[in-house]
Amino acid sequence: MGELMTGQWQQLGAEGGIEAYVHRPTGEVRGAVVVCAELYGINDYVRGICAELAELGYLAVVPDFYWRDARRTALGYSAEEREAGLVLMKALDRDQLLADAAEALALARSGAGGHGVAFLGMSMGGHIAVRAATELRFELAAVFYPGWLLNSGMPLVGPVPPLEHAERIAENGAFFLGFCGELDHILPPAEWQAAEQRLTAAGVAHELVSYPGARHGFACADRPADYDAAAAEDAWQRVHRALAERL
Repeated sequence: MGELMTGQWQQLGAEGGIEAYVHRPTGEVRGAVVVCAELYGINDYVRGICAELAELGYLAVVPDFYWRDARRTALGYSAEEREAGLVLMKALDRDQLLADAAEALALARSGAGGHGVAFLGMSMGGHIAVRAATELRFELAAVFYPGWLLNSGMPLVGPVPPLEHAERIAENGAFFLGFCGELDHILPPAEWQAAEQRLTAAGVAHELVSYPGARHGFACADRPADYDAAAAEDAWQRVHRALAERL
């Protein structure tokens, strides 16, 4: 990774509007990935994901969804920083998120080298990726422990949770690849099973994977209390395989 240039911030759309952290591959471009971060913002964990994607040949674009309230947020995983992230997350608006996702998709599509685009999201970002799949056209939605798929309760979800419109994902053509831990406190097994049923009924091409004993955040090594190395390795292998097959 020594000679691979690091990511850079780039303006999306009008001056003074949303920015994105963009990491470009140095060699042949195999597609593009819009990375939707957790509530912790565009921190070292997310930047590391982007570096890995770029090494694999994918343009990585991370929209700064918090830009209206706090630009370039990069929080760690302490209790205090989580609370700061929750404040920012609760201020997000569903329609504004979709507008931001569309801006990121436009950049990703223009830099995909004629290949496809995926949305990759973790937790809050997984929710945003699923919501985007109901309104925008791209090839793959790969989501880790996405919240609020079938329940509402905050502005970023809006009055109708995304899988109430699962048929739109089928119409827009994204393959839905999802990962959840058995012990996830935000996305319990019953809700994950209900999501599977909803996707099947709506005709969405999908694969949902559940990992026994894994917790919310199991894919993040920077969260040692939650990290599950075996589950994380399996999930990322599946993501890389899906990117290669679908973009």
